[in-house]
Amino acid sequence: MTHPTLLVIAHGSRDPRHAATVHALTERVRTERPGLRVETAFLEFNAPSVPRVLERLAAQGADEVVALPLLLTRAFHAKTDIPSVLREARARLPRLHIRQADVLGPSPLLNATLGRRLREAGVRPGDLPRTGLVLASAGSSDPEAIAVIAEIARELRHTGWCAVRPAFASALLPRTEDVVRELRAEGVERVAVAPYVIAPGRLPDRIAAGAEAAGADVLADVLGPAPELARLLLNRFDEARVPVGASLSA
Repeated sequence: MTHPTLLVIAHGSRDPRHAATVHALTERVRTERPGLRVETAFLEFNAPSVPRVLERLAAQGADEVVALPLLLTRAFHAKTDIPSVLREARARLPRLHIRQADVLGPSPLLNATLGRRLREAGVRPGDLPRTGLVLASAGSSDPEAIAVIAEIARELRHTGWCAVRPAFASALLPRTEDVVRELRAEGVERVAVAPYVIAPGRLPDRIAAGAEAAGADVLADVLGPAPELARLLLNRFDEARVPVGASLSA
């Protein structure tokens, strides 16, 4: 019997920065847990594909894989695309035991990563009472995913920001630039924009353009290969391997 493999499944993008960031994150995961085999696959645009990686693992004698969606909310890709791909793989590779881990968010570790990126962009603790935060996510038509973003914004509001508002790069309104201008109109002295996205690409670029167009004072970087995010991936991996009804401390 082999040790389980962590298969990180990213969406993929035509922007080469996306795959480079995903690979940097999975490399950090390897550093955090030496000896764990970590593979990366993409749903589209980038190689290798999920079926190709699973076929290679099966051919190499792997018998257990934890497939981890590199997604922040439970929307279409987590509920439909990835389960469908894994279902087909199980039918083709019956000797390979494939578990699907939960999505990454919500999590205090994601909030900690947001805080890290905002500090790196120049936000100091003393700035928060006079600064409004725009939590800019990719957006989704899934009500569950939108509810999660709204709840994260409410949680962040209690950490000292004078206001926290969600914005979306696709599917829904308001856009980043609309929220920045709204906060300005309400008299907020400074406005910071925090992209709630993992890797660069078209939608993060749209967030950045909106922040610049509306004159935001601070634009944080994407979450990227932060140590907190790497630890979160490992947490989801561990949780997926715990039998139903058991606990990680058992």
